[in-house]
Amino acid sequence: MRKNHVLLIYVALALVTFVTFQQVSTSDFVDYDDGFYVTENPHVTGGITIQSSIWAFTTLVVPHTGHWQPMTWLSHMLDCQLFGLNPSGHHLTNLWFHIANTLLLFYIFKKMTSRIWPSAFVAAAFALHPLHVESVAWVTERRDVLSGFFCMLTIAAYIRYVTRPSIIKFLPVCLFFALGLMSKSILVTLPFVLLLLDYWPLNRVRWKHQDTPEDSDINKLSAWRLVIEKIPLFILSAASCVIALIAARDYAIKTELSIDYRIVNVVTTYTTYLAKTVWPTRLAVLYPLQTYMSAWKAVVSFIILLAVSVGVICMARKRRYLAMGWMWYLGILIPVIGLVQVGDQSMADRYTYLPLIGLFIMAAFGLADLLPKWRYRKNILAISAGLILVAMSICTQFQLRHWKNSFALFKRAVEVTENNYLMHNNYGSALLGMNRLDEAFKHFQESIRINPQHEKALHNMGVVAIGKGNIDQAVTYFEKALEIDPNYANAHYKMGSALANQGKYDQAIKHFNDVLKIDPQRPMLHYDLAKIHFKKGNFDLVVKHCTEALRLKPDFIEARINLARVLLKLEKTQQAVDQYYQILKFVPNHIEVLNELAWVLATDEKAQVPNSSEAIRLAELACQLTNYKNPEMLNTLATAYATAKQFEQAVTTAGRALELASQKGNDKLVRHIRQKIKIYKQAKPLPEN
Repeated sequence: MRKNHVLLIYVALALVTFVTFQQVSTSDFVDYDDGFYVTENPHVTGGITIQSSIWAFTTLVVPHTGHWQPMTWLSHMLDCQLFGLNPSGHHLTNLWFHIANTLLLFYIFKKMTSRIWPSAFVAAAFALHPLHVESVAWVTERRDVLSGFFCMLTIAAYIRYVTRPSIIKFLPVCLFFALGLMSKSILVTLPFVLLLLDYWPLNRVRWKHQDTPEDSDINKLSAWRLVIEKIPLFILSAASCVIALIAARDYAIKTELSIDYRIVNVVTTYTTYLAKTVWPTRLAVLYPLQTYMSAWKAVVSFIILLAVSVGVICMARKRRYLAMGWMWYLGILIPVIGLVQVGDQSMADRYTYLPLIGLFIMAAFGLADLLPKWRYRKNILAISAGLILVAMSICTQFQLRHWKNSFALFKRAVEVTENNYLMHNNYGSALLGMNRLDEAFKHFQESIRINPQHEKALHNMGVVAIGKGNIDQAVTYFEKALEIDPNYANAHYKMGSALANQGKYDQAIKHFNDVLKIDPQRPMLHYDLAKIHFKKGNFDLVVKHCTEALRLKPDFIEARINLARVLLKLEKTQQAVDQYYQILKFVPNHIEVLNELAWVLATDEKAQVPNSSEAIRLAELACQLTNYKNPEMLNTLATAYATAKQFEQAVTTAGRALELASQKGNDKLVRHIRQKIKIYKQAKPLPEN
């Protein structure tokens, strides 16, 4: 019967977690690192290949990320291979990992403690808590759920190892731990967690004075022996720390923050996480660093942390799980608590993904030990636990709504935080994407008010100016952004585009070339350069940049069309024809390409076409797609008929084209078709040999 209960708990945990989080399947990618990690990363979008796999393991620093995470990269690549850029598949992968982590968490604590219901509560709270929404609903945070998965596997392997220690059994522990570190470096504290598990519930520590009879197991070791046992894991942790610091060094380490500021921030952040665990409201994707830290808040936070620490130590002899859970919470947070400040956030919901397990352990096993003599103890505890979990599930579902898309996410962040210049800028960008220019501009202005040196907001103000047709004002904003950051590629790019629109091609080329030095992997940049060089008559450079754009993005149709056209100008007709056919592989019914290719095949002797039947086929298809109402397409079809010496069909088709061209007032085309009709009527087919 007990086995049936356990099986039902597994099913219930999986089902409740899926139902609570299922709305992520309809969420979009968000414009907050999802581009860098997935949608705009050519190494990822191409799926798993030999080249992309080598890149994942050998690229230490990726722009805008500051992480070494080869396993996370591979998981994103696999998603792209399976689902393309359909966000539903990527979100569901995060959810499947979260469900797996929940089930593994229940398994390992049930295995270690043999207490089913407290273990089930720990797993359920982990699954449903609103603070974990960010880790599950944000595609970029695959590293959280993936590192959590390997963390659980590491602990499961460790439990198997401690039953009968051997080197062979320790190898899976090291393997899963290494894979976890290659998913997210927050797991550097996992050896410390294993020592906590040795303390409770595995009870592997040999004490000088035994507390209880059951503490005399033969597998106990001294504290030093337990530490020495984990030296391979500590070595892996040290290596991961070094790699993480190197990866983040040029990214966003805040060296200007004083040590006093950091200590105060650490203390207040620990208690803020505690508060949000109990009362998870006003959650945001980014909590900005505060310019002023309240002294009284720091003092109160320190008193709370000290009181809890003293309390759990005093009760450690009888209730070891309290000390273990508290140290789990404090310890796992150390890499992201702010001692080494990386990024602009003071804290982040995602950082609590694994640390909160410690608090859930304290609550679950502590509640289970309450009211030991009460008659209705089990009923009261079951009802209380159920109400808590239901409340968590409801709050989580409400929080998931804010992750529906970029607009909802950034709007919420602006509403619940203060002086958040990054979120004002991002919310403005979302409004800009909806063409709500005036609203967007206000948020960019607010971002600049909070942080006058925020070059991205200045850049976006320039984009708004372009949208309103004020190119000169846009150039001014871009110049200010480049004064702050001369290597800001987007500002150089937009400046180049604005100057090109003004006909200042040489200045535009200079800014585009600056972008090439900073970020050469932009197919659109090469396309824009090709367009400028086409206008300047530099056809060889057009070929160069179109070719590079197609190397970066083979399905870049506009670049391939331009390449075909310039190849015609260079009299490389057969190469142009090949490019047109490549386009039709991607878009078989591309009307413009069908018409242009048919014209080339019908009129250019260098196209090396054995007969004109292909030109007729392509032109007829173009006419069919336009319901025979486009005079240009009909003119091409008439020309193809004439090339095939089908002059009667040529005259009829040209007549229809002439009628439509006259109706549209296209005098130039009318004159051209009339001249062609005369030629077709006078022409006679050559006698067959």
